Amino acid sequence: MSDDERLRRWRMVLGGGPDDTADGTGVGLSPDDRRVDAALAALYDGGGGEGSGPRTGGLGGSAPQVARWLGDIRQYFPTSVVQVMQRDAVERLGLTRMLLEPELLAAVEPDVHLVGTLLSLKGVLPERTKETAREVVRTVVSELERRVADRTRAAVTGALDRSARTRRPRPADIDLARTVRANLQHYSPDLRTIVPERLIGHGRKRRSVQRDVILAVDQSGSMAESVVYAGLFGAVLASMSALRTRFVAFDTAVADLTDSLGDPVELLFGTQLGGGTDINRAIAYCQSLVARPTETLLVLISDLYEGGARADLLRRVGALVAAGVQVVALLALSDSGAPAYDHDNAAALTALGVPAFACTPELFPDLMAAAIRGDDLSRWVATALA
Repeated sequence: MSDDERLRRWRMVLGGGPDDTADGTGVGLSPDDRRVDAALAALYDGGGGEGSGPRTGGLGGSAPQVARWLGDIRQYFPTSVVQVMQRDAVERLGLTRMLLEPELLAAVEPDVHLVGTLLSLKGVLPERTKETAREVVRTVVSELERRVADRTRAAVTGALDRSARTRRPRPADIDLARTVRANLQHYSPDLRTIVPERLIGHGRKRRSVQRDVILAVDQSGSMAESVVYAGLFGAVLASMSALRTRFVAFDTAVADLTDSLGDPVELLFGTQLGGGTDINRAIAYCQSLVARPTETLLVLISDLYEGGARADLLRRVGALVAAGVQVVALLALSDSGAPAYDHDNAAALTALGVPAFACTPELFPDLMAAAIRGDDLSRWVATALA
């Protein structure tokens, strides 16, 4: 990088008036640089571009000005930066109004955080904005589905196939090809043959449903990104005939949204972000759905801040585990890293044999596969998150 380019970048960081070279860099701004500087100043430097006031930002009260600003940041910054600036505009400047106008909403760069914000605002969206909001959500869901759907189906299908095989087959059921491949290292030169130490049988005839999956999703405001990803994965899992998938959203009440799994957009708009949290009530409902305990996987997605009866919650989870239900607690299902969560409740669940950890969308297919195979999930977590 040249010295001139380095000074130019410092000038953009330090701010100042468009013709101000008294900041120590001695660098002026080109017309494009001035527009970039103005876009940053509007959000971070008090709105006047002078760099002298508190970093309060300001885009004025004009919708056209907000629209021009959205256009500028999309022109001059990469998508990932645009998404951060949009979130900052909503949080720092209170520009939720730009999500309430269809013209402005159409100019916003769609991302999973924006979907979470729209879902939290859906109760106050004007009628003329609702369809635009749905299109934004549909765009993000389609993009995420392309990213994770095939991998999820492949991982889960492979795990189901593996779990269907028997290691103690009757002679007539031995899969000779797989048995030979699995025992090649046991070739005996003296006998001039393979001595099989492990027999692999043909897969048992697959039943129409091999596993019951229950996703219990905390829809408190802090879980917005996790709700979006949970809805997407729930729809993908529900598309697999070998799984019977249920989707239960909860705050202080419980909503069974299983019937909406065929359309993840409708599913997400059926959630209600915000409010309190009663995990015990949600687990009680999930407990009523369990018909085949040893074939059931219950995934609780929550930061575990319990507003209900904690002792009853732990008792119910303990009863589920004792009955053979495989229970996993995801503190978050998101790209955002380690969340804030209730450490005491996480430790209590771990003591019951329920792994409690945050999971990224990229790891979720592998987690589901490991659970279906019956792997030791505590060991899987230690390896996957190392």
